[in-house]
Parts: sequence; C-alpha cells; structure tokens
Amino acid sequence: MNVYAKRRAVLLERMHAEGGGVAIIPTAPEVMRNADADYPYRHDSYFYYLTGFTEPEATLVLVAGAENQSILFCREKNLEREIWDGYRYGPAAAQTHFGFDAAFAIDIIDTELPKLMTNTQTLFYALGNDAKLDAKIQSWLNTVRLQVRAGVTAPSAAMDVRVMLNEMRLFKDSEEISIMQRAADISAHAHARAMRMAKPGMREYHLEAELLHEFRSQGSQYPAYGSIVATGANACVLHYRASDAELRDGDLVLIDAGCELDSYASDITRTFPVNGKFSGPQKALYEIVLASQYAAIAATKPGMRFTDGHDAAVQVLAQGMLDTGLLDKNKVGTLDDVIAKGDFRQFYMHRTGHWLGMDVHDVGDYRDPAPAGADKPWRTLQPGMTLTIEPGIYVRPAAGVPEQFWNIGIRIEDDALVTEQGCTILTRNTPKTIEEIETVMRG
Repeated sequence: MNVYAKRRAVLLERMHAEGGGVAIIPTAPEVMRNADADYPYRHDSYFYYLTGFTEPEATLVLVAGAENQSILFCREKNLEREIWDGYRYGPAAAQTHFGFDAAFAIDIIDTELPKLMTNTQTLFYALGNDAKLDAKIQSWLNTVRLQVRAGVTAPSAAMDVRVMLNEMRLFKDSEEISIMQRAADISAHAHARAMRMAKPGMREYHLEAELLHEFRSQGSQYPAYGSIVATGANACVLHYRASDAELRDGDLVLIDAGCELDSYASDITRTFPVNGKFSGPQKALYEIVLASQYAAIAATKPGMRFTDGHDAAVQVLAQGMLDTGLLDKNKVGTLDDVIAKGDFRQFYMHRTGHWLGMDVHDVGDYRDPAPAGADKPWRTLQPGMTLTIEPGIYVRPAAGVPEQFWNIGIRIEDDALVTEQGCTILTRNTPKTIEEIETVMRG
C-alpha cells in the first residue's frame, strides 16, 4: 500500500468514527493569468496529500460504509490534448498507478455522485470553499432526496473534512520529513549563494534571480511563496516583495525565501550586510535577534506549548531593546512592564512561528483540540510537528529612537522538526552567526 493509500485508509477510519458517509475532496482549478495564458498550475494540498495526483480537473471521493471505497474522477485520455498540454493518466492508468478502488471520467461525476451519496449518513466536504462545487453538491443532494418515496435517504449531516485532514497533516511522517529536509537544504544553498553574490550596486531582483537559479538547478519545482528581498529601510516592511531597490554599501539586506519541493515548503530568513561586514549598530541588534531565536529553539520540544517559544524570544528581544536604548527605561519601566504593556511591539510586531508543511503557513489548530470551549490552551508540541522559528527587530525612524538604529530590519528564521528529544533544525546548514555570514561573504 503506497503512502497516499495509507492516508486514505486513516481518513476512512476517522469517517467511520463519525458514523460513516461520503467525503468529496477536489483539486484546485486552473486559473487564467491573462488572455489565453494560465498561471503555473499547482494542485490542492489536501487533494494531493491523499492522492499524489497532480493533474487538474480531478476529484477524490471516499465512501466510508459497509465497504470502503476510494474513487478518483479525472480527465479522460486525450492524445490530441496531450500534444499541447502533456501526458494525462486517464482513469484506467490512474486507478492502477495510484491505487484507487475505482476511477471514472470527470465528465460523468454528475451521474455518479448521487449514487455514491445514496443511503449515507454524513457528507464530509469543505462547504464554502468553492461556490461552483457547492452548487453541484446541492444539486446532487437534491437528486438523492427526490428518491425518498423509493426508501432512499440522503446525508442528514455535514462535516468539514478539513478538520480531520488538518490534524493528520499536522504530524509529518518519515517520507514527508525527508522531502522537507531536502527542500531545506536546497533553500540553504540558495541563501548562501545570495550572500556570496551580493555587493553594493546590485538590485534586489538580482538576488531574487540567484535564489530562483539555485532552487530550479537543484530540482525544486517552485518557490514556496513570493521571495522577500528587502534592502535598507525595505526590510522594515514585513511582506515586502523583491523589487528594484539598489543594494547600498553599509546597508543590510533581508531575504525571506524558500523553495517548494514535491509539494512541501521550506521557509528561511537571513539578514546580512551588503558589503560583507556588520557595522556596530547592526551587529548589536543582530546578536539580540540571534539570542532570542536560540531561546525560542530551546523552548521548542515535546510538552511545551506552541507559544512558549514566542514568549522566550520576547523576553530576550525586550531586554535587548532596553539595553540598546530602543526603549527608554525611564519611560517604559522594567522588563516585566515592557512585556505586560506590549511596548516591545513597536519593534517586534509578529509572532515567532507558524506550522510548516505542504503549505508555507500550514494547516493545524494552534489550540489544543480538547477540551472544547473558548478558553482552549495553546497547542502542546509533539514529535512530528514542523514549525518555523522567526524572531526579528524592525526599527523605523521615530522620535526617541537612537538614530544609529534607524531603518535596520533583521529577521532570522529557521524550520524546526519537533523530536522526542527536543527539535531538529532542518535549515541548520544555512549560514546564521555573524562569523558564518561574514566568512561566506568573504569567500
């Protein structure tokens, strides 16, 4: 049984625990960019997690009943279209290759789905995610309900199938971890390449090109997200995208970029001096951010809460802001005061991490699933979870802020796998300390 079939079997077991029924999981639609040109196609992560199938116009149906079934609806073989668009499996080959119980042409889904929904208890489907499919499902339900006089019943309950899938995807298996490690290694090489190539007079897009070159040359299919390459004051814009600003002698450049490999994301941020040498103020703030990340990494282990890493980072960052004069002790008070009042948010306004996996901001609850209620505690970390650890400091010009720190933006981000002993940093091969960065840039 392949890994995708095993995942389908787990989901079917969980569907049975809810009374059984039919799950409908579509892939993503193709999207037009302009005129007759499509955006590069990327399948839906939920769909791929259960199928390994990358073609558009496909839907997975799972039936949890007296006899479990996994059924794929996909495009028919079409040799003429394959000349233009590339190979298509077609239902017969897809069934054999991916281990489905049955496969049909997507063109007959309107006929087949009402049959599969007949006399089932629950519809497992992400309602509201796709208006066109919502309308189709309503039509299929109505077709079944019209047969009530013949003793037929339609699903009487609905459940978002993503709730179960989110919990499954939160814990990575050995195959997923292997892919994520490779993605992390590719991205580490890309960041090191950008450091080696950077010099005053270049543009942000030049470094973005170096990243893309390394991603593709090592087998990555895509960037996992739009690369951030931000020099000087641009680094204080959290979601800045690589543009045409010039890299200037004496400035820092912040790169937040990672590749996607076989549908799994990596996510790395590094900050380094354009000229290869940190200035005194840059070094002072960089060491604070680095120390805060080490504190967060130490708090990333089984039994700790998801937010413990953030809290540990904030302690170090806030103390550093007081020590450097970014925050005036006479005005803001003690470290405890700064944290309690949130004064640190002037320079650090985001959280320290997020789940990572098939999506760069991956699925999974950040609160413990139980107990129910509004006051759920933050999630307890467990082996197999993967997350980012990314503290930072961003200093915009402002009255009372020492001018030597103006327009310095620093973020350090790594990808962590929670293990039995603590955590493994998947992106550990990316230069990070001041000595490592300056050595790479000299080389």
